[in-house]
Amino acid sequence: MIQDTSSMDRHIVVARRPRTTMLILAGAVALLVVAAILFPSVRRWARAEKAVDASSLRFAVVTRGELLRDVSVQGRVVASLSPTLFSAGQGIVTLRTRAGTQVRRGDVLATIDSKELYSALEQARAQLLSMRAELERQKIVARQSQLRARQNVDLLGLRLEAAKRNLTRNETMFREGLSNKSDYESAQDGVRTAQMELEQARKELDLSRETLSFEVQTREQQVVSQQSVTADLTKRVDELTIRAPFDGMVASVAVQNSDAVAANQAVLTIVNLDSLELEIALPEEYAGETAIGTPATIAFAGRDYQGKVTAVSPEVIANQVAATVAFTEQPAGLKQNQRLTTRLVFESKKDVLKVARGAFVDTTGGRSAYVVDGKMATKRAIALGATSSSEVEVLSGLSAGETIVVSDTSTFANVNTVLLR
Repeated sequence: MIQDTSSMDRHIVVARRPRTTMLILAGAVALLVVAAILFPSVRRWARAEKAVDASSLRFAVVTRGELLRDVSVQGRVVASLSPTLFSAGQGIVTLRTRAGTQVRRGDVLATIDSKELYSALEQARAQLLSMRAELERQKIVARQSQLRARQNVDLLGLRLEAAKRNLTRNETMFREGLSNKSDYESAQDGVRTAQMELEQARKELDLSRETLSFEVQTREQQVVSQQSVTADLTKRVDELTIRAPFDGMVASVAVQNSDAVAANQAVLTIVNLDSLELEIALPEEYAGETAIGTPATIAFAGRDYQGKVTAVSPEVIANQVAATVAFTEQPAGLKQNQRLTTRLVFESKKDVLKVARGAFVDTTGGRSAYVVDGKMATKRAIALGATSSSEVEVLSGLSAGETIVVSDTSTFANVNTVLLR
């Protein structure tokens, strides 16, 4: 008889399972943590209308300080004094220098052998000598004519005196009855005739003096004219030797040695290296603000040199206005046609809100900007004022310390919020 099953029973150890409640609770906590972490990102993603790669953008911080309203342009170094020297006459040229040579004032640069000018000068000198001799001969003739005319006047004066004495004798004799009336009247006629002849001779003397003076003056004018011609030819012959008008450098030579050159043909160009200046091309919108005397800063060899505008063109060509800038103190080592960055300063504004200038000014017309807050850029209406080559004044809409996107924002499609990835 079997009393129970105790002899057949075995003790079995059962492993404990995790509590379902604990697992669920742990999972819920983990989800909450993940949600808390991802909530800002999810929230930004939900708010953003567009996402853009931040590495392709440029940012700038709004600051307060001095704003220099200026414009930066490229200037070309030119010589303000760079004359071209020409041939004074037709002939064969002999060069005494070459391009790039440093020369001193008075140095012979080239000579021209002009047979035509030499011959013309000799003829002019010979003609001048002939005219001078003719002038002296005319002066002698004038003196001789004056002497003859004076002598005639004096003789007629003596004849008048004799006629008067004869009249006096005849008058006395006629009163005493020793002479007839016919002789007395004949003596009166003689006096009147002598007076008329004397007056005529005196007039002829005056006219002769004027005529001879006019002829002498004419000869003198001819001599002066020939002297001018001779002096001009002498000058042209002297100019056949081309000399340096100042200390400088031969920039270019337009002919070859022993070439035949024509009169007034360009031979070479010389530049004065002590009078270099800059030619700049200003954007049309700055032409009205640029005046003679506008300060300029020129960057050269790692330093800034001061200058000023000395000339502004009155016409606009291809939306640009040409101007000239002179150095206040010219630096050493400048080369002609060298390109230098030049900054013209129009105005200095103190204690203004400003930000770096960028493409956003042109993209939005300066009416809005995207303000960066973490990974989000939000569009905000702004107002801009004066601009310079590197900065722009902020009139309203932004505060110091804020960061904005200053690069081209056309890819933002004018949305209000952009996520910066």
